[in-house]
Amino acid sequence: MGNNRIIEIVVGIFVALGIASLFMLAMKVSNLSSLGADEGYEIQARFDNIGGLKVMSPVSVGGVRIGRVVAIDFDQQTYEAVVRMIIDPDYDRLPKDTSASIFTAGLLGEQYVSLEPGADESYLRAGDKLLLTQSSLVMEQIIGQFLFGKAEGSGE
Repeated sequence: MGNNRIIEIVVGIFVALGIASLFMLAMKVSNLSSLGADEGYEIQARFDNIGGLKVMSPVSVGGVRIGRVVAIDFDQQTYEAVVRMIIDPDYDRLPKDTSASIFTAGLLGEQYVSLEPGADESYLRAGDKLLLTQSSLVMEQIIGQFLFGKAEGSGE
């Protein structure tokens, strides 16, 4: 009887550790582990089309994650998407003429904001706006242009 009780306790601990590790894995995959990490400075960029970009998407420079998207709004005056990003305070030497582009990780992966540093000698600070942006490439638009371009070209 005592031996069965010990086995049940060990199995219970093992199951609890398994559930805890699955929870940690889910947090890591969904980028929620950095949910409370709002330290850093906020910058903005405007895009014509953000594709599938979401809040919590990574912001990177040269493939290195330096921040995340914290909000996406729509400007009804200019009809542009306004993306607000928090940049980690360790990366405080991004030139003011840095450009932002939206890319997709892999063929069907998540979308992220990639920053390309410029050559300006002054650096971005909290509240600055990136003026040079490149919108997301939407696969449906590319396929449509290819199909309609071929159809128009074949008639000549």
